[in-house]
Amino acid sequence: MKKRVGIFTLLIFIILNFTGCSNENRAGETVNNGSGDNTEVKTIKIAYLPITHALPLYVENELTKGNFKNFKLELVKFGSWTELVDALNSGKVDGASMLIELAMKAKEQDIDLKVVALGHRDGNVVVVSEDINKVEDLRGKNFAIPSKLSTHNILLYIMLKNHGLTYGDVNVIELPPPEMPAALSEGRISGYCVAEPFGAKAVAGGKGKTLFESQDLWEGSVCCGLVLRNDFIRNNLAISKEFVKEYIEAGHKAELKDEGIRDISEKYLKVEPQVLDLSLKWISYQNLKLEEKDYNELAKYMVEIGLSKNPPKYSEFVDNTLIDKVE
Repeated sequence: MKKRVGIFTLLIFIILNFTGCSNENRAGETVNNGSGDNTEVKTIKIAYLPITHALPLYVENELTKGNFKNFKLELVKFGSWTELVDALNSGKVDGASMLIELAMKAKEQDIDLKVVALGHRDGNVVVVSEDINKVEDLRGKNFAIPSKLSTHNILLYIMLKNHGLTYGDVNVIELPPPEMPAALSEGRISGYCVAEPFGAKAVAGGKGKTLFESQDLWEGSVCCGLVLRNDFIRNNLAISKEFVKEYIEAGHKAELKDEGIRDISEKYLKVEPQVLDLSLKWISYQNLKLEEKDYNELAKYMVEIGLSKNPPKYSEFVDNTLIDKVE
C-alpha cells in the first residue's frame, strides 16, 4: 500500500512539474495592457539597413533596453533592399525601416503594408567628383543611384529636369550604397545620390563634393519610412501603439544629436566621427508624420517618371492612427 501511495505521489509531482515547464516555454505570456484587454508579450521583428535614415529605430532599441510593456524588439539587419523587401513581403519580419517607394510597389502588388511614420526629413545629397561643377557637366557621365524605386532616383530626375537634361543625357546605373564612395574615388562614376552616411563618406574623405542637398531640389521630400504589415497591426494593436509611441520619442531624442546619440549611431553605422558629424548635419528627425500633401507629391513623381502606373492612395497606404495617439 505504501509503495502504491509513493508511486502515485511521484506521478502527481511529475505531472505538475511538466505543466509548469510548459507554461514557461510558451512563445509569450499574457498580460494586461492597461486598457482592460489581455495581450501577449511577444517579439516584434523589424528589418533595417545600416543607414543614418533609420536612426530612430536604433535609438528606440538602445534607450529602452528592452523595457517595453507589451513586446520585445528584435532588429534584423539586411545587406540589401532586395533581401529586406523579400523578408517583409513574405512575413519573415513584421515591419521595416525602408524606402517608401519600395513599400508602395509592394502595396501595388497586393502586399498589405502600412506606413506608420517617416524615418527622417531631408538627409539626402547629390555628391559629385571634383571635376563636376554644374549639372550640365554630368552629360555623358555615369551617375549612381541605389534603386530606381527610391527618392534618390526622383531627386536625380528633378535635378536633370531643372537644368534641361534627361536620363538619356547621363548614364544612370544602380550600385549598392557601400560601393559608391569608392566608385567615385576611382572614377567609375562622376556622381551619386544615396542614403546617408555614404554621401558623407566621400565628402568628409575629400573624394567628392556636394552639388545639392535634397531640400534644394525637393523641399519636404519623402524618403525612408517605418512600415508595418497590416495584419500585424490588426492582430497586435497594443504592441503597435507602444512601438510607434517609443519610436516617435526616439526620433525626438535623435534630433538632439548629442554624445549619447552619436554613440548609438557609431554602434550601428561604424563610421568615422567626421563622417557621422556631416551625415547628422544634413538630416532631421523632427515631424515624422507622413502628411498627405507630401505623399501625393511623391506619388505624382512616381507616375511622371514611369515608376508606377497606379500608386496606392494615401488613405489605403498610410496609417496615422498610431502616430496621432502620440502627438
